[in-house]
Amino acid sequence: MILFDGKIYESSEQDRLLSELENKIPEILTQKQLSPEVIVEAVECLREDLLKGKFDELLESFPSDVVATYKAQAEVLLSKEHLHKKLETELGDTSEYVTDYIKGFQQIRVKRMPLGVLFHIAAGNMDFLPAYSLAEGLMTGNINILKLPSADNGLSLKLIMQIIEYRPELKDYIYVFDTSSSDIQGMRKMADLSNAISVWGSDMAIEAVRGLAPTGAKIIEWGQKLGFCYVTKLDEVEDADKELEGLANHIATTKQLLCSSCQVIYVDTKDMNELKSFAERFLPVMEAAANGNKTQEIGVRARDTLVSYTQRLKGYLGQEEKHDNVLRGRSCSLILSEDSTLELSPMMCNVLIKPLPRENVGKVLYQSRYHLQTAGLICPKEDRNSLAELFTQTGIIRVTKPADMSAYFPGESHDGEYALNRYTRVVNVEE
Repeated sequence: MILFDGKIYESSEQDRLLSELENKIPEILTQKQLSPEVIVEAVECLREDLLKGKFDELLESFPSDVVATYKAQAEVLLSKEHLHKKLETELGDTSEYVTDYIKGFQQIRVKRMPLGVLFHIAAGNMDFLPAYSLAEGLMTGNINILKLPSADNGLSLKLIMQIIEYRPELKDYIYVFDTSSSDIQGMRKMADLSNAISVWGSDMAIEAVRGLAPTGAKIIEWGQKLGFCYVTKLDEVEDADKELEGLANHIATTKQLLCSSCQVIYVDTKDMNELKSFAERFLPVMEAAANGNKTQEIGVRARDTLVSYTQRLKGYLGQEEKHDNVLRGRSCSLILSEDSTLELSPMMCNVLIKPLPRENVGKVLYQSRYHLQTAGLICPKEDRNSLAELFTQTGIIRVTKPADMSAYFPGESHDGEYALNRYTRVVNVEE
């Protein structure tokens, strides 16, 4: 399905609608700039209706505890107060101003403007991401072309249609397509209409976008990142068992599908016996979390099982020979490895555990510098600041408690950058 000019069309209409959009864009760009207040007010209406239960039917496929969490987060994050704070944090003062007079130079007016047309290629590993990405494009006044991920279940389109219903003037700035990633011609046409491409996804997806982007188009990458937990001096950690439970619950609830999820647990040691002792202590904690966070949704359970057993079969076939030292529990496994490489785990509560002495942190993280994001810390309080400094100096973007590795913190950046800032440009006009 396609959402175009506030109306729904069949996917077969894509080529005709894209040609029509090519003619519409110049007209829209010459209109008065879209105020961020329009989308702020629309999102506030969405928040109120969500809390009243208007969209409960759309959320039936999610576990009840997940829905409760989403609603609690939406109450804060979709409020006018938070959205205004986001604008202020990510864009600063957007008021137009004239530079100070400097002898021998002409003064100029400085103002912040939208990039123009944003083409969003959203990933499907995070609920509501397509709608969220589009909302950021709207807050910066851009025309937005959104390609839905193949895994989208129709929820994004329904939410976006609801936003247009609140504020119909937004329809000129929203164009949603369910184009397949294999439709290179369609994707290239959307890219050709855009000033910038905001792409969420794997290294392979980003490389493909670079290939279809026209010369001069800005590519805004939100690529695949990796998270890990670092454990040191566990016997000296206050409430160590609680910290381990928090880590296990994080792994079990995210299924390690997010960029911030824990893929590797690093232990500050060179001794494989010490690594195994940690794994034996952690296994029953991980097992309890995995079984306590099983979803009742049959489709999700089937997916999780297939992914897990596919990874196990690869091991049997010799494709993962280095992962032969495995501690298996019910619905989870801990995979011990002698190397310290930061890499993607088999996911679905199958966790890599590796040695990483503190003196080797810089070398190991430098090797993964393009994929660093979140580090969870389990350490004595007196070591936390020095370790956080070490990790941020070597490329890590977020340092959290293990339970909060995938938590959202109001005001935080995404992958070390503010999206709203990347979706705008600074314009200079001579006085």
